[in-house]
Amino acid sequence: MKISRITPAIGARVTDVHLGEASRDPELFAQIKSALLKHKVLFFRGQEITRADHEAFARCFGELEDHPVLNSDPEHPGLALIYRSESRHSYENAYHSDGLWRPNPSMGAVLRCIECPEIGGDTIWVNMVQAYEELPEDIQQKILKLRARSSIEQSFGAVMTDEARRKLNQDNPPAEHPVVRTHPETGEKILYVGSFTTHFVNHNTPENIRHGIDKTPGASLLLNYLLSRATIPEYQVRWSWQPGDIAVWDNRSTQHYAVNDYWPAPRKMERAGIVGDVPY
Repeated sequence: MKISRITPAIGARVTDVHLGEASRDPELFAQIKSALLKHKVLFFRGQEITRADHEAFARCFGELEDHPVLNSDPEHPGLALIYRSESRHSYENAYHSDGLWRPNPSMGAVLRCIECPEIGGDTIWVNMVQAYEELPEDIQQKILKLRARSSIEQSFGAVMTDEARRKLNQDNPPAEHPVVRTHPETGEKILYVGSFTTHFVNHNTPENIRHGIDKTPGASLLLNYLLSRATIPEYQVRWSWQPGDIAVWDNRSTQHYAVNDYWPAPRKMERAGIVGDVPY
């Protein structure tokens, strides 16, 4: 197995390995997981694997999660089918961390390209550890104890009927997480807000608020500034897909953005999301 870095900040390409075999070889899988913790997202070209192999490899990381909106394969319910062909609309073309609206957001994911356009349809990943580390020191201190709320309603729910949207929110109520989380395996500090994040829940304290403008728009301006950190190119890697490609990423320390520039060409991806822990 060979590992080659793609950018200084994030991402590596892995060659001379078959992920179906890795799912059955604990030592080989351990090497891949170690590389993932280091590089945060790994790319594998031309993986000729079955859905069973895909699911088995993802399960090496942990239990697979379902999704309340995305369709899944009936025989492999851990695989979400993200097929785009009938509409230009997309949920993925925003910087986000999967499942931030859950009490225990995804640990990571294994995404396989089934079909992609000849050009376009790239995906961008962002190193959110570096996004935190390079914040001005006063901002780091200001946000260290802040918590924020994230919701599925404003994204997936927005295109539903009012009744369906309210039910989605009732079944998946907003979750609250630290703005700066700690990686449970590496100890790294991570900037942990994304497109699912709606507002801070503990910003309006005497230390932060002198006048109403400090609350509104002050808190919103701070949140928007933090959200914009994911757009910095120096923190990113961009992958151009080919059929058979697989990306594996650590959802705790990254965000990603699926570029929606390919319609009406089809794009078919299958994703196994891995259940994560409660951020602290």
